[in-house]
Amino acid sequence: MAKATTSKTHEKKAKQKAKPGAKSKAKQKAKMKYDLLVIGSGPAGEAAAMNAAKAGKKAAIVCDKPNPGGNCTFLGTIPSKAIRFSVKQVLQFNNNSLLRELGGMKKLTFQQALTQAERVMDEQGKSRNDAYERNNVPIHKGMAEFVDGNRVQVTEGKTKTLLEADNFIIATGSRPYRPDEVNFDHPLVFNSDTILQLKHSPRKVTIIGAGVIGCEYASIFAGMKMKVEMINPASSLLSYLDTEITDALSYHLQNMGVRCRHQEHFSKLEYHKDHVITYLESGKKIKSDILLWANGRTGNTDRLNLGAVGLEADSRGRLQVNKRYQTAVENIYAAGDVIGWPSLASAAHDQGRAASNAILNPDELHYVNDVATGIYTIPEISTVGYTEHELTEKKVPYEVGKAFFRNIARAQITGDQVGMLKIIFHFETLEILGIHCFGDQASEIVHIGQAIMNQRGKANTLKYFINTTFNYPTMAEAYKVAALNGINRLF
Repeated sequence: MAKATTSKTHEKKAKQKAKPGAKSKAKQKAKMKYDLLVIGSGPAGEAAAMNAAKAGKKAAIVCDKPNPGGNCTFLGTIPSKAIRFSVKQVLQFNNNSLLRELGGMKKLTFQQALTQAERVMDEQGKSRNDAYERNNVPIHKGMAEFVDGNRVQVTEGKTKTLLEADNFIIATGSRPYRPDEVNFDHPLVFNSDTILQLKHSPRKVTIIGAGVIGCEYASIFAGMKMKVEMINPASSLLSYLDTEITDALSYHLQNMGVRCRHQEHFSKLEYHKDHVITYLESGKKIKSDILLWANGRTGNTDRLNLGAVGLEADSRGRLQVNKRYQTAVENIYAAGDVIGWPSLASAAHDQGRAASNAILNPDELHYVNDVATGIYTIPEISTVGYTEHELTEKKVPYEVGKAFFRNIARAQITGDQVGMLKIIFHFETLEILGIHCFGDQASEIVHIGQAIMNQRGKANTLKYFINTTFNYPTMAEAYKVAALNGINRLF
């Protein structure tokens, strides 16, 4: 009996000496090897991994959340747009005299809207899990960090897994920028991620930042009848958009009760138990129930141990890539928000697929630069192509055709009469140069124009819309109305 005990003791000591933690990372043997390992499970990561799997390659993803989908599914695009849709439904109900007669005015709380968003998030998570399973793409849960140019270590709790791959795509996305001078631990201070943890419906909200996220949440809160103060360092909203579109957005936000404070800069915050006071550099101070910080984003690269492979992110955590989505390291690529522009879920998906093709099927590589912008304010905005300002600077002769939704039969039927479609076309050739839409379904409507802009020869001119028969009544008919309006300006 004593001999058996001694034998077990020696065996235990031998195992302790041999445990992985006693070896350096460089000497560990990888458990699995892949043709392509994708770090991140948002739109870019999903598209990259699926594309590789369908090409017959051995691909896997690393996911740092309970379910794949990334911030897009669980913190950003999906929840915010689902909340917006609930708000818009209630606004439509309250603005419809017939429905009000049947059911009276309705009021929506943030928690009710969030419940609907959680349902969508759950459905999205399940569908993505199913897709990975159908395509035999393994999901490694945990945080990834590079060991060297062909291996990463994935850590989940106390479990560490070493994975090897010939190529990598970094698709880790981004997160809200958190300056040191803002106390994000205070229960009344939120960013676009943590706002989903809001447990009550405040009466007044201050939003610092007037970019896409700031404008979207301003319209959401205003649609819930909250008072909104939006602090904008610039002289106007979304200045990269067509001026008429931004002017229309400003007007309708103000009409909803949003106060836009342009050319104002945040100085400091004063925190209280039941309110926050925002001090501006101009000397003004604003008291509100909560504060939403919506001023910039940072790429999720700080935990990747990029130094191990000789990579370095910029000051906002973004990686630089070439037109093949390749970083400075030959077998490491990047796509999505982690590389910056345009930081849209739609573009991230196409960038992920393109990066995957750059590795596996270069003939199919398509660099993503034709991107329609969708901004889900109430009403929404979507644009593609040049603005009037850009064409004026380039000295390109152009003309404009417009269709106002109040004159479109379908908009009169639905009651969504706010908005317009604007077509910018070349004065001489009639080539479509830009499409700008403000109003209900703008993000859907814009793609008709985008498709025509991408045609070659005479197929991408204003005459396409004039000579095409559109269903009636539809919102698509606005293209014919705008085209006729534009052609009439030439004579």
